[in-house]
Amino acid sequence: MDVKTLSTIIGHVSSATTLNTYTHITDEMRRKAALSIDQGIAKAEVEPMPEQTDEPQKQDFVPIEPLRRRPGTGCVSQLREHLWEGRYSPVWPDGKKHSRNVYAKTREECEEKLKVLILEMKAEIAALRSGASTEYPDGVSPQKKAIAAYLREHPGVSSKSLIARELKMDRSTVRRYYDESRIEFSK
Repeated sequence: MDVKTLSTIIGHVSSATTLNTYTHITDEMRRKAALSIDQGIAKAEVEPMPEQTDEPQKQDFVPIEPLRRRPGTGCVSQLREHLWEGRYSPVWPDGKKHSRNVYAKTREECEEKLKVLILEMKAEIAALRSGASTEYPDGVSPQKKAIAAYLREHPGVSSKSLIARELKMDRSTVRRYYDESRIEFSK
């Protein structure tokens, strides 16, 4: 389409506005202009340069390791030249994080030990949640003991939120043990 017709269709007053707005010079246009000038002025026979494609050269894909690991996979860090530490810190049924570490001489060995540790800790947490196993020798959790002691000291307090704040516990933990502790305290 000629510039004047395009200018009228677009709604420009003059074709100069259309040309200034929508015309861009590319590298290929510059090469062709230089070749035409060389052939026209110098009357020299210049071989045209091979056209370049815009396709980037293919490279092998190399994945980038993220700076952070996915949750639930622990962390591995190098302490010294031949000492690696793996750490896993899950939230236990008591509402707190408990960390355990493994150590190895190579990163790969540490990753393997960490996988075993994670499986062991998850099994232990599942056993505590199901009630099949308990770490407490007398069968009473430390949270329940702390709530009972708090109720003995402050018999008039019935706000579970206040007790949770004072004892730095989760409210759900206080709710779970509050009634049992209140009954035992009243005996």
